Amino acid sequence: MTPQRIARGTLLFVQAFVAVTSALGGAALVAGSLFDWSDSPLAIPSSYLDGSPFSSFALPGLVLLIVVGGTHVVAFVMVARRMRWAMLASAVAAFGVLVWIFVQMVYIPFSVLQATYFILGIAELAAVLVQLDVLHPWAHARVHRSAESPAVSADAAR
Repeated sequence: MTPQRIARGTLLFVQAFVAVTSALGGAALVAGSLFDWSDSPLAIPSSYLDGSPFSSFALPGLVLLIVVGGTHVVAFVMVARRMRWAMLASAVAAFGVLVWIFVQMVYIPFSVLQATYFILGIAELAAVLVQLDVLHPWAHARVHRSAESPAVSADAAR
């Protein structure tokens, strides 16, 4: 399997995962701001909003749903259809999730989910770089072998 195929598969997986979970998370944040779910074990403490510019989770939920989830849906469709600007859309989506995590870390305590989505954003950017032929994960081994080949054949000829 080639690095480009692995990178494409990684992109599609990460984009689908982030799109679905961002949509669900954003919808839950919006719904939580409209209905009282304080008794639910899934309720997010309102203290997370202390010191933030938000008075409820509605706007952050909409941003998560539309911006983070939406860009990942667009990027997924473009990669799946092998569209011309798919890598640009993928880079925008990856940077979007990274910015979301950075901003989140300013206002709320660290969680494993933040680390998970940070790693997914980095993996998405790395896959874009492989697809664009900028990052060569196995290039050292390939260059090393091809650089040795002429010398080995020259030594064998002697």
